[in-house]
Amino acid sequence: MTLDAIRENRPLQTALGLVFGVLFGFLLERGGATDHAVIWGQLLLYDFTVVKIMLSAVIVGTLGFHLLHAYGIAERRVAAPSIGTHLVGGLIFGLGFGLLGLCPGTVAGAVGRGSLDALLAGVVGLLIGTRLFASYYPQIHPRAARAGPLPWKTLPEMLGGISPWPVIGVLVVVVLALFWVLEVLGI
Repeated sequence: MTLDAIRENRPLQTALGLVFGVLFGFLLERGGATDHAVIWGQLLLYDFTVVKIMLSAVIVGTLGFHLLHAYGIAERRVAAPSIGTHLVGGLIFGLGFGLLGLCPGTVAGAVGRGSLDALLAGVVGLLIGTRLFASYYPQIHPRAARAGPLPWKTLPEMLGGISPWPVIGVLVVVVLALFWVLEVLGI
């Protein structure tokens, strides 16, 4: 099935989104990332469960995307990056993460496991934050995009347009080394 055929098939897109969303939520819950205490442990740098989960997801997602891209099933679309857009995004994400101890994905997982604080504060916060972001995006984005535009979009482009595979290989080795160090340190 081609990428265009998948894009035109809304029921298939919905089904795939549901399957992968449930799978991701299950893995977040299984790994403990929907637990407020685990998130706070990460923020206070004594429990690196969240780093391990997210870096594992980055590796799997990176390998999966680049394999799909190599076979013409997925295409890369990257918005022009800037320091300003990264700062705005980091501020919004960090504010919610720091106040509630959950991120958008873990809010959904925590609601699924019956967390009342995630349901009341998390879902309400997501709705309010989404509304505010949508309302102010037209004013904020052009200014943020002009604040420190970056000349490249990806790490391979930054390294002179090399193939992504050596970069992915180094990323995998670095992540595995970090996992080993965290295990040795017992965190």
